[in-house]
Amino acid sequence: MAGRTADGFILQLADPFLTEWMVEAVRRSAREAGRDPDDVAICVAAPAYVTDGTPGGLAHAREQCRWFGGMVGNHVADLVARYGAAAGAVPAELTDYIEGRQGYDYAHHGRTGNPDTAFVPDAVVDRFCVLGPPEEHVRRLKELRALGVDQFAVYAMHDAVDEVAVTYGTEVIPALGG
Repeated sequence: MAGRTADGFILQLADPFLTEWMVEAVRRSAREAGRDPDDVAICVAAPAYVTDGTPGGLAHAREQCRWFGGMVGNHVADLVARYGAAAGAVPAELTDYIEGRQGYDYAHHGRTGNPDTAFVPDAVVDRFCVLGPPEEHVRRLKELRALGVDQFAVYAMHDAVDEVAVTYGTEVIPALGG
């Protein structure tokens, strides 16, 4: 629907594989509708957490952002219920990790320490979020831009909101040419 009718599409995760899959689906839909696929702006929205590059810093960032994998998993469970995981309509890279999901309590929605996120493995947090030192943020955002992403929205729902904002303003955005 986004490709057929919308001015833009917002994808809530920063996984390069899934971004490429979703952007292509939106662009294909636009072409099939007789539209210029470049007329549909693509935005990726995901948590960003800047670390010092140490394993301890990365572990802390993962725990601060694990809520996001749980939130996305809640939506993925809805997709699987509607379309099925085995049918191929939804990539395994998006559905496999929710096998251990037990449920979701909206009282903890979008919060660090959400108890309903224990099923989310580190690899999913790493794929869905942008974590690490500033140069890793620049690398990932350039990768997403090459896949057709026009905008990146930072979810700053963690204990380092000010640090992320300052680092993005002084190091990440200038390195991206903006």
